[in-house]
Amino acid sequence: MDARSYKDIRTKSGNTYHTFVVPPKDASKPTLLFVHGFPSTSRDWRNQVPFFLKAGYGVVAPDLLGHGGSDKPSGLQNYAPSRICADLVDILDQCKAVRAVAVGHDWGSIVTSRLASYYPQRFAAFAFLAGGYYPLLAGFDVNTALAFNKEHFQSELFGYWLFLAEDGAKDVVNAHLESMLSIWYTSDVSLWKTVLSPAGALKAWLQADKKAPLASFITPDEKTRILSEWRKTGVGASLNWYKVMATGLMSKDDEAVNKDKLALAHPVYFAACARDHVCLAEPSAKIVRDFCPKATVETFDTGHWVQLEAPEKLNKALLAWLEKAVGK
Repeated sequence: MDARSYKDIRTKSGNTYHTFVVPPKDASKPTLLFVHGFPSTSRDWRNQVPFFLKAGYGVVAPDLLGHGGSDKPSGLQNYAPSRICADLVDILDQCKAVRAVAVGHDWGSIVTSRLASYYPQRFAAFAFLAGGYYPLLAGFDVNTALAFNKEHFQSELFGYWLFLAEDGAKDVVNAHLESMLSIWYTSDVSLWKTVLSPAGALKAWLQADKKAPLASFITPDEKTRILSEWRKTGVGASLNWYKVMATGLMSKDDEAVNKDKLALAHPVYFAACARDHVCLAEPSAKIVRDFCPKATVETFDTGHWVQLEAPEKLNKALLAWLEKAVGK
């Protein structure tokens, strides 16, 4: 991703987003808004951006708040999905991206879900990777959800959220950045079952400074780049995304979602990840099918990072869907 294509865009909220921006080469094609997750930046899309630019699409790919080169405010309200969505639509407006398709991964799937809730007229279609469509999180309680997951899936799935939402989590993570990087981007995806899913396991892993084998898509240069960036800024601000969920702010914020319009009329694409042991493929796919009548669901034999692990296959699948959903 060419550094010259990045802009620092100040939104009406006062927050500035470091954003990759290239308008569509083909005026008939939409701009793709790529929305990454944790603990990432817009570089998560480094394999998608050149592919879709070559195909004539525009690209807007921000570092989300708390990540990368974007602002890192301490106030939790800044990270409420409604505010993040307002910022992203503001960015699209400033980039003059009239027609857009949102593509979200991980936490970006939650944000993309709320873009669909609050700004349906602003988008032609929506794509979700790993994490599917989240119709409504009003009333969500982390501990209740963990108990439900344990009963129905024999795993808490999101137990690590409790630790990352703790006030002292940033100090533990910042003291063990290489350990953190290794478990998030490990080639041994089964480790997520024992290190991320159970409550308390991630904290113990980091404090023991354990290392997992890295996935091949994290090259030595990429590892050095990520660790260098984390060491400069720390990861504290990015943990606010977990605090939003754990404190109930996400639940409160979602009270504004129109409960009578949870179904999406738009074309929707979902890339389910068969070996993702946190965002389970089939339960997520069922929600997409139940709420999105124009859904295309495809399952990839990957872990959580489908856009990095199987970029060629995903790019071709997304392109085929886009051409069908919004036109060639």
